[in-house]
Amino acid sequence: MSQRLRPETLRAVRLVFGRLDYARLGSIYCDEGGAAFWQAKREPCRKLGIKMAKVLLGRLKPKGRSLYIGAGVSELPLLAMETMELRRAAAAFNLRAKEVALLNRACSGLPFRILAQDGRKAAGRFDHLWMVSVLNDPERFPDLASLSYGRANPVTFDPSRFARERRIVRGLTDACLKKLTRPGLVTTSVEEIPWIEDWCHRHQVPCSVEEDDYPTALVGDPVCLIRVGVR
Repeated sequence: MSQRLRPETLRAVRLVFGRLDYARLGSIYCDEGGAAFWQAKREPCRKLGIKMAKVLLGRLKPKGRSLYIGAGVSELPLLAMETMELRRAAAAFNLRAKEVALLNRACSGLPFRILAQDGRKAAGRFDHLWMVSVLNDPERFPDLASLSYGRANPVTFDPSRFARERRIVRGLTDACLKKLTRPGLVTTSVEEIPWIEDWCHRHQVPCSVEEDDYPTALVGDPVCLIRVGVR
């Protein structure tokens, strides 16, 4: 069940979204048409991010630790909620250095930073892992994504490229999930559930996918919650 965010958290999120340099973000998120993209997505991104932050506010314990892989604009309301309301530590990573610089500039004064590093190297243990639309990213894993979304062309599909991408994704999943305490919570897209379930099966760890899923503004993949270490 979702809860209400504090007024100061909502003000901080509104301030950040007002500070973001959408012109420069447009060239990062889109090959062309970035201005129109953010004109259409800015408010839905903020509102749906707040909605998801409310959901996690009712799931996460105060003063815990979260690991965010691929943290971008959509994750800013959640990072604000975790650090400002629950006093949690949030280790957030994004490999696109230009985007990270823009996000951190907009979030100046808030109690979190995003690092332009590989999140697999995050130190310590975490009770929450956020990994949404990372394992099926069409830019990084084009063959895997085409199969995942049912767009693979049987004439041109290359099994060897898919196998290579699958090894990378499985390695990323292993590196992140081994940092998760049990019981722990994973937030991911519905399309990425098989990777989390595969890891749990291989490591003989029970997991349970919550029934509800939640919309996202940018990638369109619904987000779900998976309890790891819980039947």
